[in-house]
This record gives sequence, structure tokens and C-alpha cells, in this order.
Amino acid sequence: MQVPENGPLHGIRVLELGNFIAAPMASRIFADFGAEVVKIERPGVGDELRGWRRRRGATSMMFRTIARNKRSVTLDLRTDEGRAIILDLAAKSDVVIENFRPGTLERWGIGPDQLTAANPDIVLVRISGYGQTGPYRERTGFGGVAEAFGGLRHVTGYPDRQSVRAAAPIADTLAGLHGAIGALMMLLAKARQGDHSTPRVADVALYESVFMAMESLVPDYDAYGMVRERTAGNLPGVVPSGVYPCDGGSVMIAGNSSGVFGRLMQAVGRGDLADDPDLADGDQRFRREAELDEAISSWTSVRRPRDVVAELGAAGVPVGEVYDAVQIADDEHYNARGMLQSLKVSVDGEPEEVRFPGVVPQLDGEPTQIRWAGPELGEHTDEILGGLLNLSGDQLDDYRARNVI
Repeated sequence: MQVPENGPLHGIRVLELGNFIAAPMASRIFADFGAEVVKIERPGVGDELRGWRRRRGATSMMFRTIARNKRSVTLDLRTDEGRAIILDLAAKSDVVIENFRPGTLERWGIGPDQLTAANPDIVLVRISGYGQTGPYRERTGFGGVAEAFGGLRHVTGYPDRQSVRAAAPIADTLAGLHGAIGALMMLLAKARQGDHSTPRVADVALYESVFMAMESLVPDYDAYGMVRERTAGNLPGVVPSGVYPCDGGSVMIAGNSSGVFGRLMQAVGRGDLADDPDLADGDQRFRREAELDEAISSWTSVRRPRDVVAELGAAGVPVGEVYDAVQIADDEHYNARGMLQSLKVSVDGEPEEVRFPGVVPQLDGEPTQIRWAGPELGEHTDEILGGLLNLSGDQLDDYRARNVI
């Protein structure tokens, strides 16, 4: 059986029992850096993500992106044989990552106790909406709900209307990052201490992953009685900073530090504001936010986005055009850093060249190459179960006939 031959995580095997985004994001980090990731999917159905945002063909580009560099094995965990195979695979793995509702693995007989009995060195990452403990552990939790419960949704959007959600899976992605960090910490502790007293289970809640990104939300409430509200996408007290209109687009400008503020005001022709001693203080800038935004907008709105970026960039002001997918795909910097990598994938049965997001972080200044896009459903079932577990062709045929695989 062929396994990755490079990358800092080469030699680590991850068993992914998750669906949707959070657990698959955690295991993708391992896969991107050389670990062998075996993704378990239900026979005939697969990860629901295969059908999300799909326009043509059987498998969405969303799945192809998140399941890249992984191997797909179909296995029905509702069967006795399927659960036995999971424990056999766990015996030959280093990490298990799952995102079922709390208690599901235990109910199936493949919980932490059984996994540890099969492999005393295994580490387990469990991602769920509210965590494995606490009064809300039984609640169903998806990313959007976690973003609301974690405080993010309340402060996102305009103050005169309902809150909005960022058009990206923030909670799931953050939980995946925390899950990968948890797994790596446990592996590192095991390697350093060499015994079984180190942590073996990482409990990641979606809402807590969001809450960790909310910095001083609660400390501000306790210290000042301040309840943060929606501020049109700008961080409170961070002024001037936000999206400003241009002729034919818009730009994001971050002129909120004292030194940058002066350069920004000079660049937009408002030396009077740059020299105003009151505005050297961040709190004063916050109180005069509308005035400062108007000064900036009146300058940007009569210029093309690229010209605003060029002029403010030359003045040492952090600025960037607000990009859509077309602009990202054409941008020379994305391409120079390997952040767009072309792979051939099947769309409606025909191979097409598709650009996928690159790998972060870069190591030693070289972009890591994606080996393959998310696989077809069950593409590696025979390879893994036959090659790793030594199941015979007759056994595989029997399991397939009974829909175990």
C-alpha cells in the first residue's frame, strides 16, 4: 500500500470518523503535511459534504477541497463487522478524529475505552457542538449555532438590523484547528514522556472555538459593564478601520494605529486631522469615527481600487482591495506563493483542471504540494482493508455483498 513519503507528519496514521467540516478540517491538516488519513464513509452515501454546493457531477468541490490528500474507505459503523474493523484500524493508527454527537461512539461500542483497549497509544480528538460534558452536551450543534452561542453572531453586521453570519464556516474551521493542535500536543507529550499517563482525549466544542476568537468580550463586560454590539463589521475602538467605497469596487483600510493614522490622513489630503492632537488618542478617534470615515470615503470614492492600494501602500498604510473569487484566481501573489494549485478532478465523468487552495503554513519557504483532491467514495477501501488489515478478496466481496463496505 502506497503511503505519503514526505512531510513532517509522515509516518502518522489518522483515522477520520467525522462528517461535514470540523473533524475533516482537523484531519486535513495532518493529510496536508504527510500523514496518512483514512476517511471512513458510509457505503452508498458518503460524507454529506459530497452533495453540498454541488453544481455538476456526484461530488462537490467543497468536499474535494476538505478531503484532499485523504483515502476514502466505505464502512457501515452500524454493523458488528464494521465496528470490529474500526477497532482493527485503530490498532494500526496514531490518531482518531470524530465529530459525532457525544455518546455516539460509546453507543456503537467504539468509544475511548474500546479504542484504548485496541491501541493503548491512540489519541482521540472529539469535536462536538457543546463538548462532551456540561448541561448542553446532548444538544445538536452546527457551526452557525455555535457562532451565535459563542458570541460572534451578535456583534456581526449593522446595528440597525439583524445580525448576519460570515459566509464561511468559521466555527467549524476554528474547531478543526483546535482539534489538530490538540492531537499534535498529545502526540508530542507521548513522544516526550514515553508513558501512558499523558492526555489521550481532546474535547473540542464548536462554540468554545468561536469564543476563543472573541478576545475581551466578557472581560470588557466585567471590567466596564460594556456589552459589545454590532458595529458594521468594524472592531469597536479600532478607528479608522473598515471597508471604504471606490470607483468600481472597495478597499479595506486599517489606519487605526497612531503612526499609521497620521500617514493615512496625510495621504487622503487631510493634514488637519493628522495634526489634530486630540486624534493621537485611540478613544478620541473612536468618538469621531463618522467624521474620519467621511474624510477617507470622500477620497477613496473617486479613485479606482488599484490606485487607492498603490497610493496608500506607498504611504505605509495597510490596505487591500476587497477581492472576489475571480480576482483571487488571477492575483500574482496568490500564484507566486503556491496558494492556488491545479489538480485534475472528475466533473460529470470528465477530468477537468481545477485550482484548489494551497497549504498553510509554508515550511522553509517552499509551498507544500497537494497530492490529490478529495477521493471518490470508497476509492481506497480495498487498498486499505486488504493491504493494511490483510483482508482477502473473498472477505471483501462478502462484506460488499452485505453492505458492510
